[in-house]
Amino acid sequence: MESVAPPTNQAPESAESLAGRIRSAVIWRSGSQILAQIVQWAATFLVIRILDPHDYGLFAMTSVVLVFLNMLNGYGLASGLVQREQVGRREIRQLFGMLLLLNGGLALAQVALAPLAAAYYRQEIVGQMLRVQALFYLTTPFIALPYALLSRAMDFRLQARVNILASICSATAALGGALAGWGVWTLVFAPFVQFVVRAVGMTIAARSLVWPSFNFKGAGDIARFGGIMAAGQFFWFAQSQVDVFIAGRHLSAHMLGIYTTGLFLTQIFVSKFVPPLNEVAFSAYARLQHDSAAVASAFARSVRIILLVGLPFYLGLAATAEPLVLTALGEKWREAVPVVRLLALAMPFMTLQVLLAPACDARGRPGVAVRNGATGSLVLACGFLVGVQWGATGIAAAWIAAYPIYLAISLRRSLPVIGTSWRALSEAIAPALLASLAMALVVALVDRALPPPPPLPRLLLLVTLGAAVYAGWLLLFARTVLVETMQVIRRRPA
Repeated sequence: MESVAPPTNQAPESAESLAGRIRSAVIWRSGSQILAQIVQWAATFLVIRILDPHDYGLFAMTSVVLVFLNMLNGYGLASGLVQREQVGRREIRQLFGMLLLLNGGLALAQVALAPLAAAYYRQEIVGQMLRVQALFYLTTPFIALPYALLSRAMDFRLQARVNILASICSATAALGGALAGWGVWTLVFAPFVQFVVRAVGMTIAARSLVWPSFNFKGAGDIARFGGIMAAGQFFWFAQSQVDVFIAGRHLSAHMLGIYTTGLFLTQIFVSKFVPPLNEVAFSAYARLQHDSAAVASAFARSVRIILLVGLPFYLGLAATAEPLVLTALGEKWREAVPVVRLLALAMPFMTLQVLLAPACDARGRPGVAVRNGATGSLVLACGFLVGVQWGATGIAAAWIAAYPIYLAISLRRSLPVIGTSWRALSEAIAPALLASLAMALVVALVDRALPPPPPLPRLLLLVTLGAAVYAGWLLLFARTVLVETMQVIRRRPA
């Protein structure tokens, strides 16, 4: 069982070598994410058409407990291993022991919480689902440990292959379950398949199968770092799940399903594509943590490039919400149109928010993310408590009202730690923002002026028009941003 990759002690490397590894990591991590998501989305949208909003509402109720306990599953400890300069076999075994203890306890805790959750939501099936979903935690140690080892080495190629395989297996399980008439249990079975495949694949890829050590002497720094990051994750849970926690008590399962599916659509970019980039960013920032200017420059560049893609996606989504929902989900999801339109306008703030934590954590200041998370939990909870009085659209509108306040407070705390300024951040955002606003305005005007065709041709027309306007604006007014992006992709100095 002592098959483990050699200890990964970081040695100094040249800026050119590090830049090449970062570029390779980004390509593999984001590229694999795109491919994996294409596979999953093909199945997901078919499954959404087969299942009912009620099924997704029930699943959202269980997600509150799942996300709450998952913040303690030990990925913060794994990040401590990534951030640490020297790592040996002993530390690896200690981390594995911590992960086994934590996740075994979490599985038992979820079984104990299941009847309480069922009583809160007044849905007995929620308790049954949570008991089965407790099995998820048993796979986490076999994912988190190899993730830490491969991330330290910035080897995202092997992770990419495993993630693609897991996505294919999960998508196949989801589609098969939906066609077999499993209903809401399809949404339990498919992610379990993904977890199991990832656990087996990641362990093989990293050669990380070791005997665990439960003697944690000398592992205090990893535990402290992981504890602080877990605290930050707690507040991230609070702000990311408080809407479902509040809405699940006040809305029907049907309307909760409408809201959460609309949220899924609008968060595709920030929840599916930004996290893998943040994983690479954290590893890269950790290498640069003693060079403030390098971290600040890397942060500004990442904001500029990510929002170059994210902003047109969000504003385009707001402008094409109706044909998109009717095309992708079907007529029975029409109630989600105003929810999608409102939420899309709030997502740029969320995207910028999630880019702050990796830079602050890698600089050795994870407490900044904790304080930001606490602020967000309070601000967003107040907004959702007010918004729920107007149903699903009220909750969506609360995002637009509360998130800018949360982001402004977070930026005030984080930018000095990162080493950049408000002006530099504004200059990084401005090109994509102006081009996206011009695109959304043209698309909205054209859509209003023309007689509406069927949803699919209407969507294709608006998307083509929007892409042309966005690209044209950048070529005319922000050519340097495009040049810089291409230089990054081609591995040339800016």
